[in-house]
Amino acid sequence: LRVSRGATDRELKTAYRKLSKKWHPDKNPGNDEAHQKFVELAEAYEALSNAETRRIYDQYGAEG
Repeated sequence: LRVSRGATDRELKTAYRKLSKKWHPDKNPGNDEAHQKFVELAEAYEALSNAETRRIYDQYGAEG
């Protein structure tokens, strides 16, 4: 999502909304790269928007 480690919930949400609009499959029909980026954004936001999963991500990275 291209946010700093100490980003607030509001900053996360703003970054997610901005990027999800850019890469949304409805705005990029037939573009597999856009679909993949959209899925990755959704997964990142899901992990970072939850305090517990964010703590695990901050501690162990994506493999955590």
